Amino acid sequence: MKIFYYCYGSAHSSVVAAAIHTGFLPVDRIPEYNEFIELPYYDKTENYEIGTPFFMGKDEFENEVFIIGMTNERELIKKIIISYLKECGIDHHEIYMVGTLQLVNLKTKIGGILSRRLGLVFLGRPLTIKGIQERYFDFVDLVKKVKKNLMEINFLT
Repeated sequence: MKIFYYCYGSAHSSVVAAAIHTGFLPVDRIPEYNEFIELPYYDKTENYEIGTPFFMGKDEFENEVFIIGMTNERELIKKIIISYLKECGIDHHEIYMVGTLQLVNLKTKIGGILSRRLGLVFLGRPLTIKGIQERYFDFVDLVKKVKKNLMEINFLT
């Protein structure tokens, strides 16, 4: 199974969810500031990279986990990914798409704009982390639901 966590720019919420999923971040506590900035891609993707899937690793069941930014074109980009993978011989049932934008609070949104869009990383990055720390266990819950759904899918097939 190929799991795609997606958000606006593949810089914050999708990275955190994928990092929880692959075990880079803990499920039993809120990570410290440095744990976030050490993640691959956290607050690092550029505008031209939006729409590019980035491999984050494999989970304990050997599922491949990716992140992708979709701006406001989520439905279009989902169709493109599924069509492309189908042309590559990958069944669309082997793809699991998970949105993370609903977990982003105002602090993270403002921090993301400051850091990624305006280049004010020294102001924006700490704000994104503070916002994600406030909602961290919601991210953990999302990932737990995804893993539960994946186990049910694998059980049924």
